[in-house]
Amino acid sequence: MVSTYVGYLSITRNLNNSLMTVASQATVSRDSTYYKENIGKVTSVDDFMSDYKLYSYAMKAYGLEDMTYAKAFMKKVLESDLSDSASFANSLSDTRYTEFAAAYKFSGETATAQSDTQQTALLDGYEASFDAETTAIEDETDYFQGNIQSVTSVDSFLSNSRLKNFALTAFGLSTDYTSTSFLKSVLTSDLDDPDSFANQLDDDVYLKLAKAFSFNTDGSTDGEAMSDDQMTQVSNAYALSVSTFATSDIGDSYTAYFSTEIQNITSVTELMEDDKLVSYLRTAYGLSDDDADSFISASLKSATTASAIGLSDLHDAFNFNDDGTLTEGTATQTSDQSALTVAAFATNYPTLVANSTTDAAVENYTTRMATVTSIDDFLQSNTDDDDSDNDEQPELWEMALRSYGIEPSSVSKSELKKVLESDPTDPKSYVNSLKDDRFEAFRDAFNFGDDGEVTVPLQAMSESVIDDYAADYKQDKIRHLSGTEQTEASDAADEEITYFRAQMATIKSVDEFLGDDRLVQFALEAKGIDPDDVTSTELSKMFASDPDDADSYVNKLDDYRLAELVGAFNFDTDGAISKDPTGTLQQRGDVLETINDYVRQTLEGDQGDSNTGVRLALYFQRMAPEISNAYDILGDSALFEFFTTSFSISSSVSNMDVDKQAEMVENYIDLDDLSDPDKVEDMIKRFAAMYDVANNSTSSSPALSILSASSAISADTLLAIAQLKTG
Repeated sequence: MVSTYVGYLSITRNLNNSLMTVASQATVSRDSTYYKENIGKVTSVDDFMSDYKLYSYAMKAYGLEDMTYAKAFMKKVLESDLSDSASFANSLSDTRYTEFAAAYKFSGETATAQSDTQQTALLDGYEASFDAETTAIEDETDYFQGNIQSVTSVDSFLSNSRLKNFALTAFGLSTDYTSTSFLKSVLTSDLDDPDSFANQLDDDVYLKLAKAFSFNTDGSTDGEAMSDDQMTQVSNAYALSVSTFATSDIGDSYTAYFSTEIQNITSVTELMEDDKLVSYLRTAYGLSDDDADSFISASLKSATTASAIGLSDLHDAFNFNDDGTLTEGTATQTSDQSALTVAAFATNYPTLVANSTTDAAVENYTTRMATVTSIDDFLQSNTDDDDSDNDEQPELWEMALRSYGIEPSSVSKSELKKVLESDPTDPKSYVNSLKDDRFEAFRDAFNFGDDGEVTVPLQAMSESVIDDYAADYKQDKIRHLSGTEQTEASDAADEEITYFRAQMATIKSVDEFLGDDRLVQFALEAKGIDPDDVTSTELSKMFASDPDDADSYVNKLDDYRLAELVGAFNFDTDGAISKDPTGTLQQRGDVLETINDYVRQTLEGDQGDSNTGVRLALYFQRMAPEISNAYDILGDSALFEFFTTSFSISSSVSNMDVDKQAEMVENYIDLDDLSDPDKVEDMIKRFAAMYDVANNSTSSSPALSILSASSAISADTLLAIAQLKTG
């Protein structure tokens, strides 16, 4: 009889060919084809288990063939919630059950308006927008103040678009539609001449703009284009015009602007035309956004009206007549009245600053998005909600638009709906026709179908697959570690997992994925592949091939895990994300892994018919990298047989205390060595020699199958290990 090690080598020296030979067997090929073609049609656990060909195939693939009969037991395994440590599958000591349950997603991928990664990115952008706004205001103000004094003529001012736009924005004028020649006429007007261009416009805004500069009628200056007071006033006006939230600096700008401008006001009508002054009075006298502007104008004119609506303090702070004019020689406000208004503003404004923090808005967004199931839900107004507390918070779509630098007033809800219904993978879709990166990013932040309902996130790798890769990666990093080392390794792994999750939500093509070495390394290590063993050129060829084509490049490689890796991604043949799912109950990579596992199990079973030792050696080679502790060996009949045979240990040791058995395993085997292929090979050599000695090469029975036997480990030992798992 051929020695066990020679038999083992005959298989492993060209393992890929050995597996291909088994895969090509008529029965194996037929069963694998059936599995591949039908697993995607399964919609429930009952469907799966009622199709015996599928169910038995899967059970064998995951090394559970001897439990195929136990359908009630296996149904509980498949229905287990693996996120619950107390679930049935997680309570079992044999990790094959959790692996089996994890391979099938009967709940399907979760349809959600936003994944956690998408929502985090959006809210990060929302919060960052406030700092960006403050910085932008400071930058533009610094530029204006640092360069305006070097302006020597109206032409040099108007030729500097940055300076010109700053001034236009400060006075609420369009930076796109206000012509240069028109502005020149305004800025060079003689304001003392009632017939001058600016005075003839009969528009206070242009008069204020002209007063803010010191240009002569010929466009020249007498040294400076602006005085310090003019420059300060324009700077304050700019900050108020572009700011979208309250800060202490903006409050100071409001007060400075009010104190200067209010003395130039000659009527209620003129005051009400200045949005900044009206906003100041709203805050100072406690008016809400729901209170009409007419409350202010009426109160300024009539003491009776002011008293009736509770705004007597506002009326008393000004000196307007009932017709809204001022008596000649009378100031809009005395210094005492002005001081009272400023003091009232100073009292109320801090509340606005406090309410401008993003915490409440973010909490409201997170809470409301959890209930969104359609675009209509997303575009619903806060006022349509029964919770009155939401009325004070920005709308969901407003927050989202702000996150991507889009002004809410620049787009209608109907346009937003068209954007959100667009297919981002279709170059001709509405969102892509806009040719605007901001709207493309906005669309990518949500998961809505063309019917307006929520869908599964369209990602390069599905969320459930990411979960599997994350779990495998972390397990690999902490295996065999304990104490501080394990804690540090776990923290480092969590950091990489966070990065992988976040980045995979943004990857749009194979090239983007392969261009990020950190992502590639993570994915390879999660599959147990050494990144140093695969070149970037090889990876490019792998991802350019079709994992569903048996003759493709990736399927011809010696390491079948590489095809599983490629299959785990949702890329189409062009390297872009495919909008068509690559799997339902199982993703494409999981289907390939199941088929590969089935072929490997068949190979090991075929070898066991001739020599159980070869089967045990092949099994140990496959399982060694996944062994985390001594209990993994004690709880697996085949691994336990491999161990006792290797070291000539009597099977009666299974009657010892389980912890004592674990100590014995660790005395004989350095578990760290199980991650080293060369050291694993040395262990197999030892086992093969000892197996042949123990069996004299003639006493082994082809019918013997340690993998399906339970007599090698006592019931007491198995129970003790199970209790360790669940305790």
